[in-house]
Amino acid sequence: MNELSEIAGAGRTDALTQAEWTGRYTGALMNTFGAPQRVLTRGEGCYVWDADGQRYLDLLAGIAVNSLGHAHPTLTGAISAQLGTLGHISNFFASPLQITLAERLAALVVTGPRPTAARTFFTNSGTEALEGAFKLARRHGGADRPRILALEGAFHGRTMGALALTAKQAYREPFEPLPGGVEHLPFGDLAALEAAFATGGEQVAAVVLEPLQGEAGVRPLPTGYLAAARELTDAHGALLILDEVQTGMGRTGAWMGHHHDHIGAGVVPDVVTLAKGLGGGFPIGAVVAVTERAASLFGPGQHGTTFGGNPVAAAAALATIHVIERDGLLKRVGSTGNAIRSAIERLAHPLIAGVRGEGLLLAVQLTDEIAPAAARAALEAGFIINPVAPDALRLAPPLILTTEQATSFTDALPHILEKAMQS
Repeated sequence: MNELSEIAGAGRTDALTQAEWTGRYTGALMNTFGAPQRVLTRGEGCYVWDADGQRYLDLLAGIAVNSLGHAHPTLTGAISAQLGTLGHISNFFASPLQITLAERLAALVVTGPRPTAARTFFTNSGTEALEGAFKLARRHGGADRPRILALEGAFHGRTMGALALTAKQAYREPFEPLPGGVEHLPFGDLAALEAAFATGGEQVAAVVLEPLQGEAGVRPLPTGYLAAARELTDAHGALLILDEVQTGMGRTGAWMGHHHDHIGAGVVPDVVTLAKGLGGGFPIGAVVAVTERAASLFGPGQHGTTFGGNPVAAAAALATIHVIERDGLLKRVGSTGNAIRSAIERLAHPLIAGVRGEGLLLAVQLTDEIAPAAARAALEAGFIINPVAPDALRLAPPLILTTEQATSFTDALPHILEKAMQS
């Protein structure tokens, strides 16, 4: 065994079973996720393999992270080459890749010309990006604007500021009191949003929205809601912050979820947060302040990060963007997503109420609360999906998923649902 294999533990992987690795897991890691569903040892393209050698079609992509699938040669090549040249330097220094990536993101987050005022702060995750956006809202609001508006069903992360924006009480309650001032309005209810501004709108620092709520079951904002939010925030001097952590970077068939005409046609936000698919699996997030009033809020020392925007992470993100453009993946995501939607709708299965979402961020709405059992049955059948709600299954596969691979799942779905009903 060579030195690298020994470090990676490759020599032991074949010797230990799934059950043995799971036993070691429970004795080594905190119980924040429960027992792992499987212990995975390698991946290639849209497939992964577990410690017992079973292959799975990955239709979750690390929760919308692995945009280019597993072990993509362009991505791994870019990461390896950069790590062999310059890895970590801290933000006392800059790298050409960091600067280039910031310029690229400023152009990608809007549909028109690149906003010249745009400035980016790099993070390591989506939660950190939302924490940065939360601080921008506080800087903008100060003592005179203590209110931040978010939506019921929202998920923005689990650090304290991001958790204050997150609506799910089960996540919030163990850590209260949380940072104050956040109000959660009914999802998609324009009248409720207008009422929130009608009473004390001058005290609103920001509105924080997901173009499609991922963790709430892949719920797109209603047509016209985002445009109305932009008008209200403009009229009252508040920031419009869009959480594109799950919906950005091509996941929905457009660079950003709000670029779709029926979600946010022509809307220019003040701030966009990114992560997940940005690095194709390598940890990186970003807070892109689009407008001048948002881009100038942070001064030296008012926010920081040790690892954010390091050369390796920047190389990963630039490689991911390059492959999406080179291989025409935005168009492919749209066509593959439509094929999945059509195939599931054609099943006309009594347990399927419909499909919603955009591109390759989809939810299969069920007529019964069997999603957890269906996800287990799917895993046994060789498919990784996510029970995002008791009655909904989330699909967020790699953007490189082929129609043939998608068909293997849709063909198997009726049997998966029948097994779920029997369990």
